[in-house]
Amino acid sequence: MPNIKSAEKRLRQSEKARVVNKSVRSAIRTSVRKIRTATTQAQALTELPTLFSLVDKAARKSQGNIKKNTASNVKRKAHLAISKLPA
Repeated sequence: MPNIKSAEKRLRQSEKARVVNKSVRSAIRTSVRKIRTATTQAQALTELPTLFSLVDKAARKSQGNIKKNTASNVKRKAHLAISKLPA
C-alpha cells in the first residue's frame, strides 16, 4: 500500500480503469465469439453493429483499450468470418 497521498489516489484510479478496461475487452471477445459461432449470415449480421460499436469506442483515444489498427483488424476479420458463412 502506498504511503503518499497522491500514490493512493493513483492506485484507486488505476483499479477503476482496470475494471472498466477488463469489461470492455470481455464484451468485445464475447461479441466476436457470437459472430464466429453463428451458423448463418443473418445471425452474424445481427451481432455486427454491436461489435463495431464496441471496437470503435475502445479504440478512441480517450478510452485507449485497443489501438486503431487492432480495431481495424478485428472488424476486417469479423467481415471475413461473415462472408464465409452460408446465407
